[in-house]
Amino acid sequence: MYISGFRYRGLTMAVPANVLALGMVSLVTDISSEMVTAVLPYYAVLVLGLSPLAYGLLDGLYFGVTAVVRLAAGHAADRWQRRKLVAGLGYALSAVCKLGLMAAGGSVGLLGAVVAADRTGKGLRTAPRDALISLSASPDTQGQAFGVHRAMDTVGAFLGPLAAFAVLGATGAYDVVFVVSFAIAVLGVVLLVLYVREQPPVVVPVPAVRPRVTLALLREPRFRGICLLAAGLGLVTVSDPFVYLLLQKGTGIAPEHFPLLPLGTAAVYLLLAVPVGRLADRWGRVPVFMLGHVALVCVYALLGGGAPYWLVLGVFGFFYAATDGVLMAAAGPLLPAHLRTSGLALLQTGQAVARMLCSIMYGAAWTFFGPVPGLVVMGAGIVACLAFWKVVR
Repeated sequence: MYISGFRYRGLTMAVPANVLALGMVSLVTDISSEMVTAVLPYYAVLVLGLSPLAYGLLDGLYFGVTAVVRLAAGHAADRWQRRKLVAGLGYALSAVCKLGLMAAGGSVGLLGAVVAADRTGKGLRTAPRDALISLSASPDTQGQAFGVHRAMDTVGAFLGPLAAFAVLGATGAYDVVFVVSFAIAVLGVVLLVLYVREQPPVVVPVPAVRPRVTLALLREPRFRGICLLAAGLGLVTVSDPFVYLLLQKGTGIAPEHFPLLPLGTAAVYLLLAVPVGRLADRWGRVPVFMLGHVALVCVYALLGGGAPYWLVLGVFGFFYAATDGVLMAAAGPLLPAHLRTSGLALLQTGQAVARMLCSIMYGAAWTFFGPVPGLVVMGAGIVACLAFWKVVR
């Protein structure tokens, strides 16, 4: 089913109803998630007193736990042909963890355990959700479909920090932020149950959905190349909390305004997600993905040079618009329908492991050498990855 009449700059686009439903679920869930994400770096580093290295380990856990469960979730969703069910379990687990943050109190160990459980939920839901988007759209509109979904998702990312800022301003209590976040996350689960539709099952022999069959997808040269490119670039992609901590440190923004920093990134991402997705459908998804990482090198240079916050956030927003949904749109059509979830999970796992290692390495570099040398190394790494891809592809 398609809903026509979605307009952007005078263009009419037919958007699958399932994509819009999944976008609404992501919008609501991202309000909940970003309420926590917006305050967690400040809470961990400036309230609990974690060092950059300790926070790097916590942030690495954020990525690493998702890598552990993505492949299992993707395999289960394809084997059972129940992508909605697996995604729903992930959304529900993450919702419960919002209350766990309140129970953790000031304990770093408990905080890490709750973050791990929350990321397990994300690992369960991401690949099945993206597979549902990919299977709901035609091959030539993948970039547009993911662009629309990511735009709706980013509305939530924009509203989440505002909600956290409002709750903290009214109550001054982090516990209240976590409770409100839980209530909103439950609404996201309800929307998934009521409005998202499972795609018709693909009839295949059971032996065709096995872990070794999933790994065999890497024999396809184009898919293998995308996986290697994503993992290589993930290894030198500094995570968002470090970017915002560096920005706050460099510009002297008041600590109470820290939750508002992601808004600039989200606003630019929201404006550009759909047009950049359409550009990727026409120009090429991998070239646009690479262009996004050129923008990330510019972010590192701007952070190291003390540029104004609005410029950093603007370029950072373009990086996300050119990479997040575009990567899934590039990989999805290369995968058979009955292995779409497993293949996307394989791609996301490699990227998540790389991002985990990057968070640990950058946290260590900041602790021992300062923040700028680490940015120089990461920027050089991106340039090297892009150059290597151009030579060997």
